[in-house]
Amino acid sequence: MQKHNVNLPIVVTGRHVEITEAIRDYAHKKIEGLHLDYPRIIEAKVILDVQGHRQIAEIILFCADHIVIEVKSTTEDIYASIDESIAKIARRMRKYKTRLLKSHRPRKEGSIRHIEEKVFHAEVLHTTEEEHVDPSYVHHEKYKVRPLYADEAIMDLELSDRPFVVFHDQKTDRLAILYRRKDGDYGLIEPEDRN
Repeated sequence: MQKHNVNLPIVVTGRHVEITEAIRDYAHKKIEGLHLDYPRIIEAKVILDVQGHRQIAEIILFCADHIVIEVKSTTEDIYASIDESIAKIARRMRKYKTRLLKSHRPRKEGSIRHIEEKVFHAEVLHTTEEEHVDPSYVHHEKYKVRPLYADEAIMDLELSDRPFVVFHDQKTDRLAILYRRKDGDYGLIEPEDRN
């Protein structure tokens, strides 16, 4: 697994801005800090641009298997633009890794599941009487809780269309729920220890 991008050729250029040593070092550290094993980065280009109050960071990664990842972020601070672009790059790299893993997984025969539906009748919903209508769920499904580590649960979440993964955390030996947040990151819910 590629832990660090050692001796990675990184070119930092500026448009309408002079690139200081501090900015160059910051961009180098951020790109070298991408801890992903696929796709392997071969070369990186960082283009920084200042247009009035808009500070733009564009990052282009040339990776193995002819993959080119290009992102652009605009904020009012050049360092924040670099950080935002790095976050976008990391998400895209995770997607490429996910696609690679999906393409190498064997497909099960008969993978279509039939789900039982429950629907309220129209006359029950439009009654004027103050009768109590019991709530009903419209979807019931068996869910297998598997023993996983948190990083395996993240991989499982990336591979599925579900918004969450319930698993037995091998590290803490407790039930846990991993979910995708609106900002694209992950959240982990663990039950409180009552002891």
